Amino acid sequence: MGRLVLVPTPLGNLEDITLRAIKELKSCDFCLAEDTRTTGKLLHLLNIDASLVSYHMHNEHKMLDRLVERIATSAGHAVLVSDAGTPGISDPGFLLVRACLAAGISVEVLPGPTAFVPALVASGLPCDRFVFEGFLPLKKGRQTRMKELAEEVRTVVFYESPHKLTKTLHELVTYFGPERKASVAREISKLHETHHRGSLAELSAYFSENPPRGEMVVVVSGRS
Repeated sequence: MGRLVLVPTPLGNLEDITLRAIKELKSCDFCLAEDTRTTGKLLHLLNIDASLVSYHMHNEHKMLDRLVERIATSAGHAVLVSDAGTPGISDPGFLLVRACLAAGISVEVLPGPTAFVPALVASGLPCDRFVFEGFLPLKKGRQTRMKELAEEVRTVVFYESPHKLTKTLHELVTYFGPERKASVAREISKLHETHHRGSLAELSAYFSENPPRGEMVVVVSGRS
């Protein structure tokens, strides 16, 4: 029986790839990729020739049973990657891992890049206990979730897209209070990585005047 290996890939800096990740990518039977074009460029830079299979949020349900059978009957192993970071963290992966485990297939997860960890540690806010929220609900349940998290005593971590950041910061000011301490990390591990720290009111004002670009991680201190 084959096995499934989840391989984190660099967020930006190619040097963040690990030796174990390269080894698994080089020796896999096939590689499941969120975007085969993105992964193809990475493999080209690493001089790796691997068979790529498209696996993303729009086809994961349809392909699940077929992939589990293919992995189960393989003599080697399959690799799962996302466009960047660790598969399964706000990216496809959970369904396949659960199905493989249910089928008795060995699942291995390599340690590696995950955007919220460096953002949290660099925020200067307590990181011994925290809540990772991924992306907040877009509409249904968003207000309710904001109100619940405003009472959370642990540090809270979100992912956010650049075109929604200003709105989200404004909402956080409303529900969490303007003086709550926070940090916005942008483009982790990339050339133009930045970290902005201050109160929610200060960050909301700054990004209202300076529209952001790139991938964002928002870290907010817990309620005192």
